[in-house]
Amino acid sequence: MQKVTFLIFIGILLAMSSCRDDFNTVPSNGNLSFSKDTIYLDTVFSNIGSSTYTLKVYNKSNKDINIPKIQLAKADSKYRLLVDGMTGADADNNGIGDGKIFNNVTLLAKDSLFIFVETTAKSTDANPSDFLYTDEIQFDSGTNLQKVNLVTLVQDATFLYPKKLADGSKETLFLGLTEKNEEVRINGFELSENDPVNGNELHFTNEKPYVIYGYAGIPVGKTLVIDAGARVHFHSESGLIVQPEATLNINGSASPNPLNPQENEVIFEADRLEPDFEDVPGQWGTIWIREGSTNNQINHLTLKNATVGLLVEKSTLQISNSQIYNTANIGILARTATINGENLVLNSAGQASLACSIGGTYTFKHSTINNNWNSSKQVAVSLSNYEKNADGSLSKSDLVQANFYNCIIYGSNNVELFLDKNADVAFHSDFKYCLIKFNDSGTTLATNTAYDFIRNQQDGNIKNEDPKFYKPNRNKLNIDPTSSAFQKGSSTYLVATDILGISRSSNPPDLGAYQSAEFPK
Repeated sequence: MQKVTFLIFIGILLAMSSCRDDFNTVPSNGNLSFSKDTIYLDTVFSNIGSSTYTLKVYNKSNKDINIPKIQLAKADSKYRLLVDGMTGADADNNGIGDGKIFNNVTLLAKDSLFIFVETTAKSTDANPSDFLYTDEIQFDSGTNLQKVNLVTLVQDATFLYPKKLADGSKETLFLGLTEKNEEVRINGFELSENDPVNGNELHFTNEKPYVIYGYAGIPVGKTLVIDAGARVHFHSESGLIVQPEATLNINGSASPNPLNPQENEVIFEADRLEPDFEDVPGQWGTIWIREGSTNNQINHLTLKNATVGLLVEKSTLQISNSQIYNTANIGILARTATINGENLVLNSAGQASLACSIGGTYTFKHSTINNNWNSSKQVAVSLSNYEKNADGSLSKSDLVQANFYNCIIYGSNNVELFLDKNADVAFHSDFKYCLIKFNDSGTTLATNTAYDFIRNQQDGNIKNEDPKFYKPNRNKLNIDPTSSAFQKGSSTYLVATDILGISRSSNPPDLGAYQSAEFPK
């Protein structure tokens, strides 16, 4: 009986302590504290929703307070709020709060609440002089009014995406026929010279960014021209496909302003512009240069954060002064292709920065090919004259040539060059005046004679010396005069200017894509 009485007594005490009068609060007196006084929502495209940003509101007093009103200053604000899970007043009577006004919000003593902020704004909503869209979150009113500013840069853009067809289905891109004569299609669309909304979609200018959903196809027999300074953003699982007999011409140029070296470059990247996504690999698909496409030329392109940067199949490509980095799988994947590359920078890929498979014809001069991916399996360069198919069979083709002159092949693993030969077809590679990472001791390659040119440092090649890149983890692979690549090249294979347009005046020249310079302090 005593035990029952004790339990009843404890229950009464707990009930008394847990009961509180939620209205026993004092009004807010303007002494709230905030985690920040201005929330900068990163750049968004017109009519595309932002990520969610967080504001923390603190009550540092010893009393529970009531905040009479939390609201956005603009009645038609393009921002939306979520206050501690509440959606706010239901202004349009649809049963869902509008995220604009919140009445009588209680904040306990020495406690805090979270406010989550999003926006979807048009470029026409922003200030026409600086493209900033602004508002403020207001707490209370009158003499107790407190404010937190909201700022977003809104960019107008040209949006390219599969259109909805008359039957309600979505446009797809034709890739060919199977052996059973069945169509192969992908989520995508063909670029048009006379689109009723965008006009000529086969000419990308630098007037405003392009945002692509799905795969944009360059039609058979057509050419896509991309001007210097153009910015192209790809949504998840999107990319660009150069169809047979089509052509891709990317016409970036060197910047005259050393403080803004990317000013005239063409940039391909994802459509997530927040800093947290700046270096995240695999955010979009690839640039697929298909078999039979012709005269493809790329100059001054920066391509980043794709799954595969460039996929080049049985076609030709001239690529110069370009950089590809942070690819989830491969930077450049060439399959029986013909590529001439100068002043290339390839860095950080899940498998290989450069993979030349099923043979082909390749020449690379003054290129910096590095791989700092955090694994033990990646390499900077992989060369092969065959490929294993899904059914176990092999596709083989002559590696007519794979020439690397005045290049740097480096990375975080002991061996950054992999030569994979099939004896049934030709395999011709030539490395001259290259700095190559090749610590083969204890590996299966230690007795492989194919690598003797590195072991013996023939033809001006250098083994395992540190190029001392500036900041390789930030994709800054510049070198200075203390680098082992300094003046170790040959003028026989000289490219007159480096990737930045700086003259290679030294004789002998430096290795890699960058002319050496003192690093900034």
